Amino acid sequence: MSILKACNVKYTYDGNRMVLKNIAAEFEAGKMYAVLGSSGCGKTTLLSLLGGLDRPTEGQVLFHDEDIEKKGLAWHRRHNVAFIFQNYNLIDYMTPVENVALTSKLPPLPVLERLGLTKEESERNVLKLSGGQQQRVAIARALASDASVILADEPTGNLDEDTASEMINILKECAHRIKKCVVVVTHSNEFAKQADVTFRLKKGELHQ
Repeated sequence: MSILKACNVKYTYDGNRMVLKNIAAEFEAGKMYAVLGSSGCGKTTLLSLLGGLDRPTEGQVLFHDEDIEKKGLAWHRRHNVAFIFQNYNLIDYMTPVENVALTSKLPPLPVLERLGLTKEESERNVLKLSGGQQQRVAIARALASDASVILADEPTGNLDEDTASEMINILKECAHRIKKCVVVVTHSNEFAKQADVTFRLKKGELHQ
């Protein structure tokens, strides 16, 4: 049974440039999805619509068959989804432990250590960490969240090959073992090969 749906979603910029055309897709708990496409094809826009960061020009986004507009986009963002942004979106005056604690009722340190950060690194200001370490903090924050859907925008883009492979396995485990719905937008064919379901976004249309 699907947890998240896009129902005939269209999106235009400036009222005339069509970015997404009649997108229809369903996403289930316990699976990892890849949305594959080239840069600028609308992948991040689609993720923003699924996460309630923006509204479709036409169509609906449903969570458990209810339009996310009913309770409000802010409610959807706060309770239903967790984001992993390409630019991290960490609170830069906080430590990794403090960033993760904002979204989790569980102790943050075990999650951070699972993602390869030491206790010392987890207690530094995030600006003193490398880009790859900051990306791990962003992933940890999403994994520790109570949200049942994880939406990730190029989550391995700033990681080396070995670390990227490890992160993919963690996201897969998050879907398969913890039964979250994980939706990843990427231009990486290697990532797409690891997904349970792969969609391709081309010329504004989504194909499986």
